[in-house]
Amino acid sequence: MKMKVVTIGGGTGLSTLLKGLKHLSSFEITAVVSVTDEGGSSGKLRKELNVPPPGDVRNNIVALAEDEDLLAKLMNYRFMEGSLKGHSLGNLIIAALTKIEGSFSEAIRTLEKVLAIKGRVLPVSEDHARLVARFEDGEEVVGETNIVKKNGKIVKVWLDRSIEALPGVTEAISEAEMIVFGPGSLYTSIITNVLVKGVKEAIKRSKARKVYICNLMTQPGETTGYRVSDHVRELERYLEEKVDFVVVNTKRPSPEVLERYRKEGSDFVEIDVENTQNTIIAEPLLTEIVDPLDGKKKVRHDFLRLAGVIERISRW
Repeated sequence: MKMKVVTIGGGTGLSTLLKGLKHLSSFEITAVVSVTDEGGSSGKLRKELNVPPPGDVRNNIVALAEDEDLLAKLMNYRFMEGSLKGHSLGNLIIAALTKIEGSFSEAIRTLEKVLAIKGRVLPVSEDHARLVARFEDGEEVVGETNIVKKNGKIVKVWLDRSIEALPGVTEAISEAEMIVFGPGSLYTSIITNVLVKGVKEAIKRSKARKVYICNLMTQPGETTGYRVSDHVRELERYLEEKVDFVVVNTKRPSPEVLERYRKEGSDFVEIDVENTQNTIIAEPLLTEIVDPLDGKKKVRHDFLRLAGVIERISRW
């Protein structure tokens, strides 16, 4: 019998985790993905076609696909000129399928069947909402992109309107034996899911092991200066309960990569959770990869090592 695992997040971090988890035959994976992204191609399609942002969903479907290399090249292909400039082919395919199937979730289900992915990907909701943040100076900013641009200390986040979680999302959470949060942007990829009506309530009712995978680096305009304890405190504040396990990385980036990140306003997330009610798992999980788009080295989780940690937790 496979263990039912629900992952909650969005963006690059969650897709990295899924790349590793799909190799574990003992897991039945459901990825719950945020729908408040407003940047780039996703933001344009959301505004112009009135569809939920497809970018994070696309990344996670590709991550769960068996023939990932070929699919990644096709689905992530980005047009560099003409009227389609800035759009990725995968986003356009998902937007087209949404119109054909009549709903975002049906479009995803169709694509999952075509690509025969190892698991399923669910948007947290099909409704539209924008993330709102109040900063330490009292200013309230609407929209993920604007929140990051503000580059201040966030005091509170919420959605500009109440939206309902998909029934499949709350059902998956209620049946889960393990719920994994992250890795990913703390407010704009993880907590934004918790704000959707029905999600937090389902998590609080769940008896599943709850695991938080902390980011490797802080994010400019979102978690500047945050240590591990700050990330955990904020997630638990919105969950309104403790997580059982916190997975943290002990390996620092190379000096030249760390220096470049610092110039961009980001820094290594320091571990400071000695006295905590959570079980802390601290291991060297960082790797550096070369981004094919700009040729720069980027910091990422080692997806196989990370999957190994999650598998160990599943046996505890």
